[in-house]
Parts: sequence; C-alpha cells; structure tokens
Amino acid sequence: MIKLVRIDDRLVHGQVAFTWTPALGADCLLIANDKVAADEFMKMTLNLAKPPGTRLLIKSVEAAATFLNDEKSKNAKVLVLINSIKDAAALADSVPAITSINFGGLRSKEGSRLISKAIAVNEEDISIIKDLLVKGIELEVRQVPTDTRQFLQNLI
Repeated sequence: MIKLVRIDDRLVHGQVAFTWTPALGADCLLIANDKVAADEFMKMTLNLAKPPGTRLLIKSVEAAATFLNDEKSKNAKVLVLINSIKDAAALADSVPAITSINFGGLRSKEGSRLISKAIAVNEEDISIIKDLLVKGIELEVRQVPTDTRQFLQNLI
C-alpha cells in the first residue's frame, strides 16, 4: 500500500528517515529513478541512509510502476521517493493508486524560481504540474509531516 509519494531531489535523508518514515509507519522505501537504479555506488550510499528495519528498493520508474501495481506489494507500507516532477508524473500515469503527491524539496536549477522555501520549478515543471492537476492528482507541499499542508496550485 502506498503511504506517500514524495518528490525530493535528495531522496533519502534525515527528514525522510527520521520524520516521514515513522509518521507514516512505512516499512519500505521505494526510490523510483532510472539513473540511481543503474548506479551501484548511489545504491550503496542510499542504503546507508535508510532507517533501521526499513527495506529499501531502488528501481527504474518503469520497474517501480510494475512493483506498485503488483498485488504482492499491497502488504508493504511504501513511501515512494522520486527526485523529479517529470518522473513523478510518469509514475502517476502508470499507477492508478497514486492520487496525491507530496512536494518536499527541489533545489534551484537554471531557469527555475522558488514557489516555496524548498521548491523551485521551471516552466516545464509548471506544465507537468498543471497536467497532474487536470488529472485530479492532489499536489501538496510539506517538508515534514507536522508542517501545514499547502496546495501547489495556490503557489504557482
């Protein structure tokens, strides 16, 4: 069962390990990222950052969709971590159970602008966000579970 889908360009870090994972009761972190799935060093590094007693799966976006759509994954309490809006949209298109996406952190990049203290987006991102909203997917901004939810459509 998907507990949360989170976009955060840092993937696994303190907020995820020490606040989101216990708050959600997640027992599995699923990183959906083509580049990381093919990088053994990154996989090893991220595995060191995961909370104790939590399973870490690192899959391509396509393989993550297959996993999330498989009935066998329904018993896991999964926190899905994605590092880009584009990958989140691709995953949401392939996984009907994704009805909400949390925006946790996207650092500034060329051509982007801050829409909250931790979220920077460019024009391509805004276009994808608008498509997600049209599809009825809730988009909310919170760095940690105790933050007040802000809805992304009010920030762009």
